[in-house]
Amino acid sequence: MNDRSLQMMMQETERDIHISHESDSLPNNNEDMVEAFRNLLLLHGHLPSKHGDHNTLRRFLKMKDFDLEKSKDAFLNYIKWRVDSKVDLISQTFKFEEYGEVKKHYPHGFHKVDKTGRPIYIERLGMADLTAFLKATTIDRYVKYHIKEQEKTLRFRYPACSIAADKHVSSTTTILDVSGIGMSNFSKPARSLFMEIQKIDSNYYPETLHRLFVVNASSGFRMLWLALKTFLDARTLAKVQVLGPNYLGELLEAIDPSNLPTFLGGNCTCSDHGGCLFSDEGPWNDPDIKEKIQEPSTIGDAESESMDKVSENALANQKESSGKIMITLEKYAALKTAVKDSHKRIEMLEVSLHETKKVLNGLAEIIEAIQPNQTYSQMQTGLERKTIVKKMSGLMS
Repeated sequence: MNDRSLQMMMQETERDIHISHESDSLPNNNEDMVEAFRNLLLLHGHLPSKHGDHNTLRRFLKMKDFDLEKSKDAFLNYIKWRVDSKVDLISQTFKFEEYGEVKKHYPHGFHKVDKTGRPIYIERLGMADLTAFLKATTIDRYVKYHIKEQEKTLRFRYPACSIAADKHVSSTTTILDVSGIGMSNFSKPARSLFMEIQKIDSNYYPETLHRLFVVNASSGFRMLWLALKTFLDARTLAKVQVLGPNYLGELLEAIDPSNLPTFLGGNCTCSDHGGCLFSDEGPWNDPDIKEKIQEPSTIGDAESESMDKVSENALANQKESSGKIMITLEKYAALKTAVKDSHKRIEMLEVSLHETKKVLNGLAEIIEAIQPNQTYSQMQTGLERKTIVKKMSGLMS
């Protein structure tokens, strides 16, 4: 085997490797990726009847930049968490009797919608009294309340906002008023609560934040923010805008003054409801809209029933286009098998190429030991001949 033959062998190997990579491809269109993700979960028997709707799958795909395997792992982790934490039971039966008292010491709540129809969530962290808060409730009970509110938002607030806006809504605009907040406020209980809420929202309710305005941020808070931001992923950080006391112009670009509480520079007081953060004012409390979607008491049912209704026309168009090039279960299984076979073939070729190189190196040493125009029988006798014979024997074995 000469150098040209060796080069041809290496070219053949490179061609095989190139072919195997080309076969491991998936569609670039996001809607097609949702169908591919659904098929992947079905293939492995991991698609539950309740939580496998189009919008949930898309959220987990976006969370992992449309990487199917990573999205599958995140989704299965979510399903396991729901079972282990008894999320359906919490959303149906948990009673947060201390609701009113907690609101006094930790002002927060949903209040109307922004200019795009998304629900607005507000927290007045600067007015929070953590000592009184922990006397009124526990971190464990508050976390359960938070989970119940997240479930209500997914299955009730978003569908109501979608109907009111006549378009699909699946994310929230959040405002955090951090007036007076600094490093001294980040006590151990505060860290525990923040970490638990952040873990739940990031891992189990991904891609539900549209935009986060942090207002009234002092220099003390900006120091705290340097520590807090390390717990947030890059996708979340890109949605955060930290503003000082001159924030109103930014808020009014996103929110109509009539939907913004007076304490944030808007016109709304919700005086009939005891204040904006006690009102839970929004399309989700409109009697006509409530008739069109499920009541919160039935939120243990399939999420897709209400979510799919409000985007029926959009999903019909998506199905029509994506159905033409949708990856079927059989195609996905065949693709996965082909990729595995190609990888094995590459490994075998790499071993064969390594052995071939060893043989060629051995032959080169023998050729160098033979004098020009000299036959094997004419070669020097003794140790040199024995060495050559030993090398040739090793190559033939």
